[in-house]
Amino acid sequence: MEDLNAILSPGMLVRHPGQPDWGVGQVQSNISGRVTVNFRDKGKVVIESSRIALIPVFDA
Repeated sequence: MEDLNAILSPGMLVRHPGQPDWGVGQVQSNISGRVTVNFRDKGKVVIESSRIALIPVFDA
């Protein structure tokens, strides 16, 4: 499976497809398939890239 999160870099805005109530998050880091995101309504979460494809947000 291709890692669609590989394009994510610090500062980019994303949404979690399964947790819309978390709001928009800002990517903190993307290292070795682990993306750390600080979500507005959830806080800091580490996402395993191989399991969840985050959705980039360009219109926040």
